[in-house]
Amino acid sequence: MAGGRAGIADLCGSRFLSTSADDERVALPIDLRDRLAREARALGFDSIGITDPDSIAGVRERLQEFLNAGAHGDMEWLADNPNRRADPKVMWQDVRSVIMLGVNYGPDENPLEILKQRSHAAISVYARGDDYHDLIKKRLKLLARWLIAQAGGDVKVFVDTAAVMEKPLAGAAGLGWQGKHTNLVSREFGSWLFLGAIFTTLELPRDARTIDHCGSCQACLDSCPTAAFPAPYKLDARRCISYLTIENKGPIPHEFRKPMGNRIYGCDDCLAACPWNKFAQEGREIKLAARDELRAPSLAELAKLDDAAFRAFFTKSPVKRIGRNRFIRNVLIAIGNSNDLSLVSDAQQLLGDKSPVVRGAAIWALSQLMPADEFAALATQLGDAEKDESVNDEWQLALSSSDVAPSPAAL
Repeated sequence: MAGGRAGIADLCGSRFLSTSADDERVALPIDLRDRLAREARALGFDSIGITDPDSIAGVRERLQEFLNAGAHGDMEWLADNPNRRADPKVMWQDVRSVIMLGVNYGPDENPLEILKQRSHAAISVYARGDDYHDLIKKRLKLLARWLIAQAGGDVKVFVDTAAVMEKPLAGAAGLGWQGKHTNLVSREFGSWLFLGAIFTTLELPRDARTIDHCGSCQACLDSCPTAAFPAPYKLDARRCISYLTIENKGPIPHEFRKPMGNRIYGCDDCLAACPWNKFAQEGREIKLAARDELRAPSLAELAKLDDAAFRAFFTKSPVKRIGRNRFIRNVLIAIGNSNDLSLVSDAQQLLGDKSPVVRGAAIWALSQLMPADEFAALATQLGDAEKDESVNDEWQLALSSSDVAPSPAAL
């Protein structure tokens, strides 16, 4: 125990809650839970709850069902050791308590309004400010150090980067409940909570689980542009725009291109549709607030980004992790959905890009904007020079598709 028992007694007086972990007796200050909550809020956390590591029984079966259906798509890391992911004690056998923490990132405007501005890009609310991973992990470490200084024990911290089921644990700890869209819903903050976890060897008082308040509502399910929910509380990631724009490395499947609209990184539709957002509050952390340049960036400007410019533009942003090529792929799908003829030249410039996934998306974008005869002439001019099979497939599919724009009057 850090500092010895005398150190804790000097700090907290003689009021202790005695608990046992295996054969070792551990003395904890009886008001530790309240002081932990105060310290967490002082560090910028908006929600805190404590649960037992055994509190998410049934998650293993649901995860296995998800994996067996192939609903995880290319996210193979989800299939790696699912037992470890579904049981905190398999992750770390010494864990006795799980402290779940939330940071509110509520937007200052309706995130769905940008979907009406088809010549501008819609970036998910969580990615419009600094990368939450770095910010929250630093705070988790500070709180963990505080806890060790007060009561000893050992800790591990996690923020969306390890095999930890944050949402079920947050529900068990009373931060909210998993809605029908599988995301956490908070009575205080609606849909907008980043989650972090502290595993500790200390036995701490548990918080009550929050009951499900979704009732008969299915606004989140009805709002999904790609029908990614086969049933309430079940997600098929392969149909989810967040997965398609972020995790998917190859071309966007054709059936999802038009439903994507101008969403180029993530999707907020099911989150924003939740009626519990009437209680949502604007986030108080300035580093997570939307940067002006990321609220509704111009598709024309984004299409011109080379690798260096992309990295500079998205400094400290989670967007940077998908790389420039996937990002420009997404921008080109939005250009194809824009009905904005002024963007044709930007898409044409990218027909010569080094990346096949970019060239393929440029072909589709132009097929949506150019008259059929002009697009066919362009294919004749450039098609023979293309050596990549996947890009040639895009040319052939675009030329044979009824989706090719018939004339400028149709746009």
